[in-house]
Amino acid sequence: MHILIRVVDVFKAIADPVRRTILDELVAKNGQTLFELVTGLIHKHGISMSRQAISQHLDILEGAGLIHTRREGRCKFHDVDTAPLAAIANRWPIAA
Repeated sequence: MHILIRVVDVFKAIADPVRRTILDELVAKNGQTLFELVTGLIHKHGISMSRQAISQHLDILEGAGLIHTRREGRCKFHDVDTAPLAAIANRWPIAA
């Protein structure tokens, strides 16, 4: 089933600096678990938030289509998807 991603949802998702940092972490190493993301945010960026808070940020990113999740056994992995950002960039091409 194809879910229509609204441009406003993408802008809302990337408006928050924590969510942008989460995307940066996933671009650097795709397919991370929540534990890996929380650990990376604390150690690399000094962002100390609860797992629940990070989960809420991940839900917003997923709702905007910027990440997808997959389960393998008991683990849930998060994968980045930049297609919604490309769709926005293609909407307003730079004139030469």
